Amino acid sequence: MAGQQQQTPLQGKRVAFLAADGVEEVEYTEPRAAAERAGAQVELISIQQGSIQSVNKDINKSKAYPVDRTVSDANPADYDGLVLPGGVVNPDKLRQFPDAMRFVKAFFDQSKPVAAICHGPWSLVETGVVKGRTVTSFPSLRTDITNAGGRWVDEEVHVDSGLVTSRKPTDLPAFCNQMVAAMAKGEQAKVPV
Repeated sequence: MAGQQQQTPLQGKRVAFLAADGVEEVEYTEPRAAAERAGAQVELISIQQGSIQSVNKDINKSKAYPVDRTVSDANPADYDGLVLPGGVVNPDKLRQFPDAMRFVKAFFDQSKPVAAICHGPWSLVETGVVKGRTVTSFPSLRTDITNAGGRWVDEEVHVDSGLVTSRKPTDLPAFCNQMVAAMAKGEQAKVPV
């Protein structure tokens, strides 16, 4: 039994992936696969019904992925953790959608683990939850994070009280490991006081 629990540390947990058209495919598929291998039930939440269009290297269209639930119909209380994949267009669309930003903020209000990679932290900037935190991201977000009151670091992965962040696709192995670990522990990504 203990061995089974080590192999599936997210068994019984539900994880929301919030993404829109323009999501960087590998930043969605690899963390999702890691969460599912760890036993989590995963749902793709988006601002639209149907499917979202993923991309490779921000500009090359790739596969479309079916949306499980719109953010307007999703209840953050139903999930044990949140993942925010990157791609430039995806988080830029999300941060312009108030229901999406309320969804993100609710995970911090409810002290649940959150993981964001590449441009995914734009949602964290938009919701005001980076203030007083140390995070990493794609380097072009450094000024946004600093202006929002956060401390930006250039690290493969950084964990700050249940908030896991990484810079880019090459960081995915470390990001996925820390994401699963934070969600298994139920580490709390609280709004800083």
